[in-house]
Amino acid sequence: MASPIPPTLAPLLHEPATLADTGLSPGSIYDLALKLIYIAGEVNGQVIADQLHLPYTNVVDRALGFLIKEEFVSITGSAGFGERGYNYVITQKGSVKAQEVLARSQYTGPAPVALDTYIQAARAQTIGQVRISQAQVREAFAHLTLSETMLRRIGPAANSARSLFLYGPPGNGKTTIAESIATMFKGNLYIPYAIEVDGQIIQVFDALSHAPIEQPVAEKAENLDARWVLCRRPFIVTGGELTLEALDLIFDPISKVYQAPHQMKANGGMFLIDDFGRQQVRPRDLLNRWIVPLEKRVDYLTLQTGKKIEIPFDVLIAFSTNLNPADLVDDAFLRRIRHKIEVPNPTWDEYREIFLRIATKRNIPFEEDGFKYLVLEHYVKAKREPRSVHPRDLLDQVIDLAKYLEVEPRLSKELIDAAVEAYFVKM
Repeated sequence: MASPIPPTLAPLLHEPATLADTGLSPGSIYDLALKLIYIAGEVNGQVIADQLHLPYTNVVDRALGFLIKEEFVSITGSAGFGERGYNYVITQKGSVKAQEVLARSQYTGPAPVALDTYIQAARAQTIGQVRISQAQVREAFAHLTLSETMLRRIGPAANSARSLFLYGPPGNGKTTIAESIATMFKGNLYIPYAIEVDGQIIQVFDALSHAPIEQPVAEKAENLDARWVLCRRPFIVTGGELTLEALDLIFDPISKVYQAPHQMKANGGMFLIDDFGRQQVRPRDLLNRWIVPLEKRVDYLTLQTGKKIEIPFDVLIAFSTNLNPADLVDDAFLRRIRHKIEVPNPTWDEYREIFLRIATKRNIPFEEDGFKYLVLEHYVKAKREPRSVHPRDLLDQVIDLAKYLEVEPRLSKELIDAAVEAYFVKM
């Protein structure tokens, strides 16, 4: 049985029955069809409809009829029954026109949707409609050792669907916590392949950023506009490579096509700026970029023409840093961050629980004497602070050393000493 489209989305995602229903100008569809025929050399009507992700009847057939009337294309034969099987080739006049169209834009993918339709669909699928219970928080973090206090902070932060600042010493799982928060945002949403603004194409769907839902044919929504892709709520991560330019529309001067920025691709999901403060731009400049979106819940992007367009900012944006927040941002910005969560070093009880979990997972017998030796000799005496990542890394060192020595990995003094020496840098 086909899965229904949610009522609020049904009018927006209904398959277009006419050229006007696409929300695009007829000229935009004519140009897309013409480019496809020009590049393919010879192609039938159904293939054109499939590549444009538009219905053949009353949409693509009308576009092809116009191209024939204008003598831009001609029919050379048929690859099947009916008009859908007609083979189309470019004419000399059409070749000139196609080159003119390609000079403006080389985009030949699925037909875009109108900007207004995208905005309405984004708001109808807002991340704010997701409700996360205490049970879901516990389930999402069952693989980690976190205090009750930490879980009580994470739950409201996730439910806010607004903004989150994770800070604290390195190696205590800030990135892992953010990844676990992202798993709590259940449900899917529809993302367009591309949108059109003033004749300009902005590609939104990104195979690297979005995870499409593979649905059996019987479960696909009936009469769904094929220009939309059903995906899991996105979780997009950037790190030290993030620049200010990457937060605006990215224009390719060769293809004349725009790529949507990270935060637009993350709409309806979560956007993590990891290792904040290590970017090539100044933290204050980067944070100033977010002031308006955080307050207004809209973002403003700029086309090459200088025109600004308003896009929903429907994202749980998370900043993760090892640095002191006071050295990165001022109070005015921190006030705009809904939730600030410190991720401290683990207590000794938590450290032991993490160590026990990892040892069990790695099939290394947990020996209390060996563990106490590690803590007293290499933490207390060495005045070294425990970090949540240490058990995993030290036990992996034990495994590597045991393989080399051709012995079973265990928490012996010899293997522990060698693991510590290999892992920690002497100061």
